[in-house]
Amino acid sequence: MRLFNDADEKLDAHSYPATTEDLVEAYGDLELDLPNGSETVGEALRSVPGEVFSDADDARYALYSGVSSKAIGRKFYSDRDPYAVGEFGPEQVSF
Repeated sequence: MRLFNDADEKLDAHSYPATTEDLVEAYGDLELDLPNGSETVGEALRSVPGEVFSDADDARYALYSGVSSKAIGRKFYSDRDPYAVGEFGPEQVSF
């Protein structure tokens, strides 16, 4: 899955193993275009200091995990939440 424009290519081209600090030094200012704004690689990796990544996929998964709520759609939305007490929803249908 590719979500991060230039970051994917740069992570693939980087030599591994690499630490969080290595990646932040090399690509920390690189902007990640997110659905609701942008942030940098450095901002996304701040939650995993001192990590050692064995390959580009490990680093990419850390980025996916570290991006803020700017990367999601409607915050706190789920069409699977049950109705609250006092709310009325559609009648249940048995298949």
